[in-house]
Amino acid sequence: MTQTFRHRAAIPLGVVAGRRVDLSGRLFRIIAAVLITLGSVTTLLVPAAHAQPTGTGTTSGPKFLKLSLDSVTPTAVTTTSDSTLTVSGSIMNIGDRMVKDVTVRVQRAAVVSAPRDLRATLQQDQVNYEVNGDFEDVVPRLDKGERTKFTVTIPLRPGESTTKRSLNISEPGVYPLLLNVNGKPDYGNQARLDDARFLLPVLGVPPASKGADAPDASQAVTAPTDAPVATTMLWPLADRPRVVAGIPGSAEGKVELTDDELAASLAKGGRLDQLLGALETVFDTTPTRDRALAAAVCLAVDPDLLVTVQAMTKGYRVLASPSDPEGATRPGTGAAQAQTWLDRLRALAGTMCTVALPFAQVDLDALAAVNDPDLSARAMNAPAEIVNSILVTKSVRGVSLPDSGSIDNGAGILLRSHGFGTAVLADSAVTPEGTAGTSEAAVPTTGRGDSKNQPTSNQTTVSQTSDVADPDVVRLPAVTAPVPPPAAPTPPANPAAPNGNPTAAPAVDPALHVASFDIWSATALAALGSNPPTPSFTPAKVRYEVSNDSRVARLQDALGAISWSALNPQPNQPRSLLLVPPQQWSASKDEGTSLLRQIELLVRSNLATPRPFQDLVQQPPDPQPYELDYLPQAAADAVPDRFIAPVAEQGRRISELMRALVEVPDADPTPGQFLDPLRDDLIRVLSLSDRRTGDATAADTFAQRRTDQTTKALDNIYHSVTVLPPGGVYTLASEQSPLLLVARNNLPVSIRIKFRIEAPHEAKITDLGEQQLPPKGTRSFQIPTEVSDSRNLVIPISLTTPDGIPLGNATSVSVRSNAYGQTLAIITACAGVLLFLLAGRRLWRRFRGQPDPADEGFDPSTRRRVNRYRRAKNRVIQQEQQEAQ
Repeated sequence: MTQTFRHRAAIPLGVVAGRRVDLSGRLFRIIAAVLITLGSVTTLLVPAAHAQPTGTGTTSGPKFLKLSLDSVTPTAVTTTSDSTLTVSGSIMNIGDRMVKDVTVRVQRAAVVSAPRDLRATLQQDQVNYEVNGDFEDVVPRLDKGERTKFTVTIPLRPGESTTKRSLNISEPGVYPLLLNVNGKPDYGNQARLDDARFLLPVLGVPPASKGADAPDASQAVTAPTDAPVATTMLWPLADRPRVVAGIPGSAEGKVELTDDELAASLAKGGRLDQLLGALETVFDTTPTRDRALAAAVCLAVDPDLLVTVQAMTKGYRVLASPSDPEGATRPGTGAAQAQTWLDRLRALAGTMCTVALPFAQVDLDALAAVNDPDLSARAMNAPAEIVNSILVTKSVRGVSLPDSGSIDNGAGILLRSHGFGTAVLADSAVTPEGTAGTSEAAVPTTGRGDSKNQPTSNQTTVSQTSDVADPDVVRLPAVTAPVPPPAAPTPPANPAAPNGNPTAAPAVDPALHVASFDIWSATALAALGSNPPTPSFTPAKVRYEVSNDSRVARLQDALGAISWSALNPQPNQPRSLLLVPPQQWSASKDEGTSLLRQIELLVRSNLATPRPFQDLVQQPPDPQPYELDYLPQAAADAVPDRFIAPVAEQGRRISELMRALVEVPDADPTPGQFLDPLRDDLIRVLSLSDRRTGDATAADTFAQRRTDQTTKALDNIYHSVTVLPPGGVYTLASEQSPLLLVARNNLPVSIRIKFRIEAPHEAKITDLGEQQLPPKGTRSFQIPTEVSDSRNLVIPISLTTPDGIPLGNATSVSVRSNAYGQTLAIITACAGVLLFLLAGRRLWRRFRGQPDPADEGFDPSTRRRVNRYRRAKNRVIQQEQQEAQ
């Protein structure tokens, strides 16, 4: 992530030519000129008094003082506010020496006249803050490691009877302020050692105090209210994926988490608890509460978070070591907190707009590149159903909120093909057709710290970024896809239109629409909280490490950013504002409450009107055609390409297995319940969570671990259905005896199988076709077999799905038949032929009256006696049988 350093601190006297100092007197100016001429002597005179920028960037020398802003009163100026501004803070000596004569003063720059300057002015050097207050003493000396607090007040407008300087604010607007701390380190000179910058929204200028000298200062100045800005705000509730990968669904429904941080986040004082608490504070559910402002706020909920929290309520376990997914586990501690938080969210969702975020903040561009229809359907279609079922509400459908705020054409087509008519994107992510790649936001970046994208100290504006706001909703004619048919609506009571003709369903636009949000307010909102990211859509020239600023300063920046549009109506531009914080927002309860109160204040001041999110996305698009402008920083923050192929491969295996599983009525789990957790694991591999920190090593490690665990789980599932190898040699009783085989299914769901038997040419085995195995059981099969050889035959046998996908391990059967086989058949045939020939010979001779040579030597009398003996024997046998009966 490219950073831009703020050049905030003043340079000590005699260090660099041309820098303004806070000393006066002709003698000092002469000394400064001499030191500049000598050049090399300066480092000897003031070796440790080099000033340093704070807020972002690296230091240009050792730091001495650290200024932290603690409070600003009022946070937003109105006509009824106090006529003075009070700023409190603390100063800490973080250097290696004592600092003397510590003083502070407040300075003001020109009113913000363009939205880009909401960010750019915070990088300007202090010389651009031309309106200066008086220096006020804080402490005579501050030893190293010591901290002191201070409070400074300054009039807002001139005309006070006192000689104290003012901020000279006479018109409403958003004003950049700078709090400057000076001091004299040991072995150095007086210098500006740190500062803090923040924005002050002025919705109306209050009159000066009663003792004001100037007549015009006695009247309040209000902002124009003839064109209030239609304001909508999304309130995200999301978390990083925490479910341990590679665990299929089961009837018990127990879940394992990588850590127990989510329990702390849901508990009192946690991040998610505070985000919910801010809404509860401002939008209580009492019947007398004005619901107009609440209608302008829409809950944006991550379905992965809901699935995880609901699973926690049933009891869960946590890895003892997050880096060892197969290691020991311990009981989780957040079941009660999860249930309480979920109940609170249900109560709010029942009274507010709710929309589903993409599952696990999935990278839609990576999902489109995977190109797995079943995986895409799970990631795109399931979120709304999950939100509706868990929160018992009806969410806004057909709207997608990509986490990056910028998508490519592939992701756009994916959205449209799954029935999404509108995407919520950054206003810099869409551009009039034919102009993609020409904005400042599209300037290629090469990552964090790239000097080519760093502005110099004089580059204080983002000149290439357009100040012309996009329409509320635009149309992308190049992003079209076949749209699935909508569900049949309930027939109206009166199907006829007022004119007597039947009402017709509105035509569905095949092109994707985009509702764009303001990147400057979104960047300021992202800076709130304990772990603020810099969004991918923030232009390169104004990217810096915001965490070095105090949270109070960042809150003031956000208040100023959301107020600017209301205070600055622009000709021929929409009076509309969509506020979109980052999905893993870390704003505290107080910060969230302050933002909502600020919107409420704008509404009460007639500077803004609440606009429901549904009304925004249902607006007809602007007639001018637009196109997507995929931001390079979004591409740099995206999921790496090396995860695309493994996810596609494992997604294919899940789909192949799903086609083989059998859904049995009243059986638990169903095939979907069994395999959907593994699909969810693959979606979590493609998550954008934690990829905007500047170092995606941890995110890549988690993604690789999930891929490996899911692959291993699928390997185990495929090997859980197999044919059992028979021991020893299988002997057939005859040449047509059946072959007995046993197949085992260790899965908790039924599965359809086929036998793959590679019979040799000496054996003929009948194909049984498709068969079914019960869950957690075995089944015996008799396979008709015909063997034409008495030798031992080795027959390979394995199982496959009906589509031919191998299951389990292949085995082999050693078969031996008791039949003589081919030899016996030949002998029998020869004996039959011989018998036929001998019988024919005897009959031939008898017909001709010739004695048979075989009868020679056997006289007739002997033959007669033999015959009489045979007949007598037969009579005796018959008589004995009758007596026996």
